[in-house]
Amino acid sequence: MKAFKKALIVDDEAHLRLYLKLILQGIGVETISEASNGLEGIEQYQQVKPDFVLMDINMPGMDGLEALEKITDYDPDAIVLMMTSVATRQSVEQSALNGAVQYLRKDTPKDEISLRIVETLEELDLV
Repeated sequence: MKAFKKALIVDDEAHLRLYLKLILQGIGVETISEASNGLEGIEQYQQVKPDFVLMDINMPGMDGLEALEKITDYDPDAIVLMMTSVATRQSVEQSALNGAVQYLRKDTPKDEISLRIVETLEELDLV
């Protein structure tokens, strides 16, 4: 069983990064890196080599879908969970096509976000 020690949060809103960081700490993630846009997210991914990524879709500059594609091109085994406040069928489908393992809405209750992250990692047989 693999334990997840490192995660990367990519979101342009500082308060949401803090919120997600608290959630990840609550499920036992020890080291959490942050990036405020897609380009920073790619750079952080390459430097930090996190066990998994929580990535926003709508960000200025490079959005999460483009960053997801570049991260999975760099590392086909990357575990990326996409998060958004505005879910559309197109963004869900594009996330899956670009290699996301899960798609979560930000307005989901905290306990459910925690549970879905853990369940997703368990389903991948990674925890």
